[in-house]
Amino acid sequence: MWRIKMIIGLTGSKASGKGEVSKILKQKGFIYSSLSDRVREEAKRRNLENYTIKDLQDIGDELREKHGKGVLAEITIKNLYINSENKNFVIDGIRNTGEIKYFRGLENFTLIAIDSLQVLRYERMRKRNRHSDIKTWKDFLEMDKRDLRSNNKNGQEVGECIKQSDYRINNIGNLDELYSKLNKILEKLKIS
Repeated sequence: MWRIKMIIGLTGSKASGKGEVSKILKQKGFIYSSLSDRVREEAKRRNLENYTIKDLQDIGDELREKHGKGVLAEITIKNLYINSENKNFVIDGIRNTGEIKYFRGLENFTLIAIDSLQVLRYERMRKRNRHSDIKTWKDFLEMDKRDLRSNNKNGQEVGECIKQSDYRINNIGNLDELYSKLNKILEKLKIS
């Protein structure tokens, strides 16, 4: 069986800075993938155009209910392993404890949580302006509540995922501060 060097998983609230952390890891040679991409791919297969975050949350819940809580992780790893022996991976968008359980069953997995204040995340989301992003503070609060702790056992459990992380970054400053915090973690993991 082939081997992997390391998998760094990223969890955290929406617009907390996971994308910026991913950029740094990609610059260090990590191969990037996102569990959210699997959900967006499913939305496209269903011919959903102009989908919302709620639509994506619903699809993710449905996939986990039908195929198990770790399904998005399993599909992602299968996609990455093709021609990727002995590589480092960064996996973004871990939102359910079943996904963590799946990754913990693989060797060399580390989970980093990135979080930030709600008001900062709302402003970041508005600035990035993805078509699926929410537009109002009220909608943001509803999305955030569901994302952090869904009432559906197959739903989003980002709050619990953050608790299960190996390292946590509180991203309340500028990009230099975020990079500095990440680099301290990477030093501990012996990644240069």
